[in-house]
Amino acid sequence: MTDVIPVALITGSAKRLGAQTARTLHAAGYRIVLHYRHSANDAEQLAADLNRTRPDSAVALQADLNQSTDVEQLARAALAQWQRLDALINNASSFFPTPVGEATEAHWDDLINSNLKAPFFLAQALAPALRASGGTIVNMADIHADRPLSQHPIYCAAKAGNVMLTKSLARELAPEVRVNGIAPGAILWPESDADMSEDAKQGILHKVPLGREGHPDDIARTILFLVRDAPYITGQIIAVDGGRSLAG
Repeated sequence: MTDVIPVALITGSAKRLGAQTARTLHAAGYRIVLHYRHSANDAEQLAADLNRTRPDSAVALQADLNQSTDVEQLARAALAQWQRLDALINNASSFFPTPVGEATEAHWDDLINSNLKAPFFLAQALAPALRASGGTIVNMADIHADRPLSQHPIYCAAKAGNVMLTKSLARELAPEVRVNGIAPGAILWPESDADMSEDAKQGILHKVPLGREGHPDDIARTILFLVRDAPYITGQIIAVDGGRSLAG
């Protein structure tokens, strides 16, 4: 009898936090379904790297999470790859400012779809497989779900919805499926803020009790803990923020 190899689907996993999570779960023995929207080269390269380490252990799938049909197709394709799913990591997330007076309906749709709508419909589509495996869901929340970020009202509302979605799904899918969330703090500076001044960055880090930014590995290891080593934790949002959420 062969050992069962667990499978994880990680959305938005071509780069940054998603890619680190993929590497961490893969090193822990998971097969990985890498989802990407535009970053095909990065996703295919990561899949190739993981497969060189362990053959038949990673695949890259494209989907636009703004499109309902793509969400459904991603769920079907992920299950078809190895006929099981043990972990759904809803990591993909749009992030950009929408100041009142400048926001558009397209901005609303993009932020709500990636941060709230797609995580729900992926969870719904994959719930039977997760129930069968006794699996887990981890949603990527944000400390700004509780503390509004200036000029980001739609994003903050979407993440607040993501937090309640996590808690609601934890009740709906219990006892077979555990559902938790992670709220990162200053882990990676947003790609759109590449030209952020050092003074601005230091101003943010000054509010972090640990006095430094985190590392993508801090998020990835917390996700691994939640999916593998936390059988009695569900419905929780874990802040991985160096204590930032304690500051006034």
